[in-house]
Amino acid sequence: MLAKELMAAGHHCTVIAPDRNRSAASNSLTLDRPLEAIKHSSGFLGVNGTPTDCVHLGVSGAFTEGVVPDIVVSGINAGANLGDDVIYSGTVAAAMEGRHLSLPAIAVSTVDFHPKNYQTAARVVSQLLTQLDSLDLPARTVLNVNVPDIPFDQLKGVQVARLGHRFAGEPPLSVLDPRGKERYWIAAVGKAADAGEGTDFHAVANGYASITPLQIDMTNHSSLSSLIDWMESGAGE
Repeated sequence: MLAKELMAAGHHCTVIAPDRNRSAASNSLTLDRPLEAIKHSSGFLGVNGTPTDCVHLGVSGAFTEGVVPDIVVSGINAGANLGDDVIYSGTVAAAMEGRHLSLPAIAVSTVDFHPKNYQTAARVVSQLLTQLDSLDLPARTVLNVNVPDIPFDQLKGVQVARLGHRFAGEPPLSVLDPRGKERYWIAAVGKAADAGEGTDFHAVANGYASITPLQIDMTNHSSLSSLIDWMESGAGE
């Protein structure tokens, strides 16, 4: 749906996706085996790897005859990537892998795990792309977009929002395999803890698409001077 919407708006798209659900793959690259790409009748490529693998191959020109794309749009993911979700998200990670390109990379998710309105999210991204050239953002910025699963004409608009936060997730579920050995299922994510006005949680809950600029630099710059003083005081000896 996303590719169809973007191509209808005049964009040339190369679609590369994992050959199966790779939710929560985060930024992992496959380094222990070669990757296989299968071209489908649609022209889309399926890769037996992670979302990051797909973008890494695409940006390197592996499938585009040396032509480097100018932007990466990752998604549409079925299920929200709000707040702390971005740490684990394969969708956001794929956009992050495109951060070296000239324009901001975009990750887009619809907040329902069984969405009925993919076109709403696709139209939000399409409209965003028409204005992206005039957007003055620092290099290597990733735009994380979450869209309510509602018809486009019911969407109230788009709100710029910061990441909210979740409570800790549910405890892992213990199960026995057919041979009686204990195994563990990772359980559900935690409920929203910081979801007030101004957060991505609040925006989508109130009928808006949220857009959050993410940075790759994870340095806590406000703590640098304190850490330097601590080291100079002899604590690091």
